[in-house]
Amino acid sequence: MTQKEKMLSGLLYIANDEELAKQYNYRKEILSKFNDENNTDTAKKQELLKKLFKNIGKNCFINYPFRCDYGNNITIGDNFYANYDCIFLDVNEIIIGNNVKFGPRVCLYTAGHPIDKDIRNELLEYGYPIKIGNDVWLGGNVVVNPGVTIGNNVVIGSGSVVTHDIPDNVIAAGNPCKVIRKIDINDKIYWNKEKEKYLKN
Repeated sequence: MTQKEKMLSGLLYIANDEELAKQYNYRKEILSKFNDENNTDTAKKQELLKKLFKNIGKNCFINYPFRCDYGNNITIGDNFYANYDCIFLDVNEIIIGNNVKFGPRVCLYTAGHPIDKDIRNELLEYGYPIKIGNDVWLGGNVVVNPGVTIGNNVVIGSGSVVTHDIPDNVIAAGNPCKVIRKIDINDKIYWNKEKEKYLKN
C-alpha cells in the first residue's frame, strides 16, 4: 500500500511522502489565494473551495482565514457556514452534512500520533475519519478529535472538546464533551415564540 492508502485506511503512515507532498503543496497554493484579504471576490473564493475539496454543496460560505492539510479528503453538504479561523486536519475523511454551522476557530482533527514515544519518534502517525450529520451547530473553539461521529440536530457548546460520538437530537458541551440534554418540543415552542416577537417588531 502507498502511504496515502495507509493514511486513508486508518493505518500508521509517514507523511513525508512524494504523493502526499504534491497534494499538500497544491492545497497550499489554493489556500494562499483563498486567504488573501485583498481578494474580495466571493464567487472566486467559492471556485477555489470547489477546487480544494472533494465535494462542496450549494450555498456554502467559509470565512478566511481557513486552514486544512489536503482538502481533497473533505466533503461538505449544502448550506454550510464556517466563521473565522477554522482548521480541518484532513489526513482522513471529514464528512459534513447539510445545514451545518461552525463558530470561529472550530477545529476538526482527524490526525493522531502514537502514545509510544519510540514509534512516535519514527514519524509514524495515523488518522481516523470525522463525520458530522445534518442540522448541526458547533460553537466557537470546539475541537473534534479523530474518529468522532456527531449525529443529526446537535448543538455543541463553545470550547468543548469532543472525544467520543454524540447521538442525534442533543445539546452537548464540556471537556470532555458530554450530553447535557435532549432537544425536544419545548425548544421548538420557545423559539417559535421568539420568532413571532421578531416578526412583530
